[in-house]
Amino acid sequence: QVQLAESGGGLVQPGGSLRLSCAGSGFSLEFYAIAWFRQAPGKEREAISCISSSEGNTYYGDSVKGRFTISRDNAKNTVYLEMNSLKPEDTAVYYCGTEPTSWCGSSWYWASVYDHWGQGTQVTVSS
Repeated sequence: QVQLAESGGGLVQPGGSLRLSCAGSGFSLEFYAIAWFRQAPGKEREAISCISSSEGNTYYGDSVKGRFTISRDNAKNTVYLEMNSLKPEDTAVYYCGTEPTSWCGSSWYWASVYDHWGQGTQVTVSS
């Protein structure tokens, strides 16, 4: 059974940085495309980034391009999201999900294509 666990969230000042982790258990993340989404209370779940499995291609939502970087460490069975130049509007619960085709398709930003999700980690950007 696929299990994912996000970690690394917390309180950070505007302009600061955080690195989120998405750790897999019971399976190998290297065979999946992995995406990060975020959701604030009362708002839609927003696609942030996706990384393919073998190709290693990366994709980003417009709101985070140039500020966030997705990467993977297959030896640690973990996908990371490095977040820099954080803004108050980045405040949300951040989730990672698995994409079973192993690549970030044309609908990578659509939450329904991901078959497993972690529990989420809270990121709060405030002074």
